[in-house]
Amino acid sequence: MFKAILIDNDEAGYRAQLTELAEDALPEGEVTVRVAYSTLNYKDGLAITGKSPVVRKFPMVPGIDLAGTVQASTHPDFAVGNAVLLNGWGVGETHWGGLAQLARLKGDWLIRLPAAFSARQAMAIGTAGYTAMLCVMALERHGVRPEQGEVLVTGASGGVGSVAVALLAKLGYRVVAATGRVDEAGYLKTLGAAEIIDRATLNAPGKPLARERWAGAIDTVGSHTLANVCASTRYRGTVAACGLAQGMDFPATVAPFILRGVTLVGIDSVMAPREERLQAWQRLAQDLDVAKLELMTREIGLNEVIDTAACLLAGQVRGRVVVDVNR
Repeated sequence: MFKAILIDNDEAGYRAQLTELAEDALPEGEVTVRVAYSTLNYKDGLAITGKSPVVRKFPMVPGIDLAGTVQASTHPDFAVGNAVLLNGWGVGETHWGGLAQLARLKGDWLIRLPAAFSARQAMAIGTAGYTAMLCVMALERHGVRPEQGEVLVTGASGGVGSVAVALLAKLGYRVVAATGRVDEAGYLKTLGAAEIIDRATLNAPGKPLARERWAGAIDTVGSHTLANVCASTRYRGTVAACGLAQGMDFPATVAPFILRGVTLVGIDSVMAPREERLQAWQRLAQDLDVAKLELMTREIGLNEVIDTAACLLAGQVRGRVVVDVNR
C-alpha cells in the first residue's frame, strides 16, 4: 500500500482526498519510481480544487512533478536505484502523477537527476523553475541581452516568477518585478529584483501601444497584463508567455508586433523535447543560486496538500512549495 492524493468525479461530486492505494492500482508504465518529493504548482492547485478542467480522466493522482528512485524498470535507460525526475508530459492530467509515494511512468518521460541537485532541490525548482529557465533561454535565443535594458517579470512572487527573477538577476539583467503583493518587495529584492511595481499598473485594459520600456519580459499572467506588457515592450523586444493566472484571453492588437517588431514567444513546458529539457536543467545547475532557491521554498507533507492548494489559488503562497510525500 502507498499514500496518495486521489481526485475523483462521479455522482458524489468532484473531490480530492488523501488515501491509501494498492501498488497494483498503478497505471501501466515501464518504470516504477519510489517518490521522495513532489511539488504543488498552479496547475496542481487547479486540478485539486476543480477550479479548471485540468484532469482529463478519473480517478487521478495529481502532481506534475516528481523526484525519486527507480524501484523497478523494463526501460533500457533506467535501472533499479537510479535517481530520476519528471516534469510534465501530461502527468497529473491524463496519467497518475507525483503526489503519491509511488508512481509508474513511461521511461521516455524521465531524466536522470542532475548531480548538482538533491531530490528536494530538484523539486524546489520543479516545473516552475524549469519553465522559468525555458523562458530565459527564449529571451536569449531572440537576442535579449542585459545591456539592452530592463526585463519585466509578471507574477513575480509566484513559483515561475520567483525563479525567473533569480535567474535573470544572476545573468546580469536589470529585473523589474510586478506583483500584487507589494509587501513581498523585500523578498523579491533579495532574489535580485532591482525594482518592484504593482500589478495594478498592468492588469486593466490599456492602450494598443504604450511608452516603450521593456527590452524583454517573462509573463506568467496572461489576459490584460500580457497585452499591456507587449504594448510597452521596446522595438524588437521579446516577451515569453508561459502562464494564465489572470486569464486565457489576450485582449490586444497587432500594433506592437507590426509597428515595433515585438516577438511574442509561447513557452510550453509540458511537451518540450527531451533535448531542450536536458539543456534547461543543465543551465539551472549553472545559473541558479541554490541559496536563493532555499529562500523561495516552503516544504509541506502530503497531508497538507489539499488545504495548501486552495491557498495557492487564492494568491496566498509565495515562491515554491515542495511536498515530502513520506510525511
